[in-house]
Amino acid sequence: MHRVLLFTLTAAFSFVYASALHAETNVTEFLLGRQPAEGAAVHPPERWSATENVDWKVDLPGLGWSSPIVWDGKIYLTSCVSTGEVREPRKGLYLEDLNANNYPVDDAEHTWNVYCLDLATGEMIWEHEAHKGIPPKPHHIKNTLASETPVTDGERVYALFGNLGLYCYDLDGELLWTYEIKPRDTQMGWGTSMSPTVHKDRIYVVNDNEEDSWLIALDKLTGEEVWKVPRDTKTNYSTPYVWENPLRTEIVINGKLFTRSYDLEGNELWRVEGKSAIAIPRPFEQFGLLFVSSGHVAFGENRTYAIRPGASGDISPVEGEPVSEFIEWHTHTGPYHPTPLLVDGNLYMLLDYGFMLCYDAKTGEEVYGKKRIPNGRRFTSSPWTYGDKIYCLNEDGVTFVIQKGADFDVLYENELAEDDMGMATPVIIDDRLLLRTSARLYCIRATDNVANTSGD
Repeated sequence: MHRVLLFTLTAAFSFVYASALHAETNVTEFLLGRQPAEGAAVHPPERWSATENVDWKVDLPGLGWSSPIVWDGKIYLTSCVSTGEVREPRKGLYLEDLNANNYPVDDAEHTWNVYCLDLATGEMIWEHEAHKGIPPKPHHIKNTLASETPVTDGERVYALFGNLGLYCYDLDGELLWTYEIKPRDTQMGWGTSMSPTVHKDRIYVVNDNEEDSWLIALDKLTGEEVWKVPRDTKTNYSTPYVWENPLRTEIVINGKLFTRSYDLEGNELWRVEGKSAIAIPRPFEQFGLLFVSSGHVAFGENRTYAIRPGASGDISPVEGEPVSEFIEWHTHTGPYHPTPLLVDGNLYMLLDYGFMLCYDAKTGEEVYGKKRIPNGRRFTSSPWTYGDKIYCLNEDGVTFVIQKGADFDVLYENELAEDDMGMATPVIIDDRLLLRTSARLYCIRATDNVANTSGD
């Protein structure tokens, strides 16, 4: 699939009142754009389609599941373009085509690209080819060769391509440095998708694979290695989270069988058993607690933990023994792909196969159990929220709009085009929603001259 970049701009009249209500916000890394910025007075519309409330949309070349990031009115994202025939990504969960090592060898030349687009218009500002060559390793038909979301510190953009390297650009697109990553085998050849994260003067990258797993800290200005520590784990797909709590700053990584925390020099602080064959949701913090979850749909046990700061050693619950004082609560439930969403004190879990659960985030008490999303089918993208609604994008490109609160209620569906497979998590930028599909990038924005305010 080698698409020519095509801009389709709808008539978009900027509503002066809405523009005056807020200043432009930024989304710097993976999953940071799932709620409006604090104090935001406007938000994107609740209803849209492939044509309704579309400020602009642009077809994207190649394939990539990276989410867009935004800084100072510019969008950054990645893709991989093949010169050969490309197998279309396949939706759902299935056993056939499970082992990518058995796929036909892909010997076509590919280019791994970084793009910068104008937030206001969708027009291309710059594009750069990070690498050209034949893919060194296979990837699952549902994965891509550009699934890692880039990160920015407001001065540079860091784009990771898992089996190739980390590429650092300035905001004008000049390549500043490259850190090469040796290709490694992954479980059943499924490929990579662990995004980088930046904190102060360092950028952290995790590479969990079947041969040589590690966590590395690089100098963000030069790309030079500060330290690198091995990880006794195998292939996984969760992005690290830097947890700044009152006691210390930690690097928390969800992993196969265990979630582990490290100090800023790479020393392990604590671990907690997850027991999931793969642990994809990214850890996150809210009101002083760290939330970690995992839940492979077929193999292992599902776990969600709320963890207090200050832990050390193995704090995993042991049957018949008191639970660690550092575990506020835990449950034997967790999602496979989507990261849970915490809003208004409730923790919402979206399960891949079309169910929603809700817990009190402070106590772990169930607000409501498994509720089926009618016709939801399969979900990979993580949910997001604004106004009094929760939004869940399924793999068919349909967003299900759910009422927040103790009563589960699916209000309506927003459907895109037939070729819009939805795997990337959308991003909220003030009154805009950036929604990436397999085919294109949408900028969803009210086009009816009516502002969507946070008080509605």
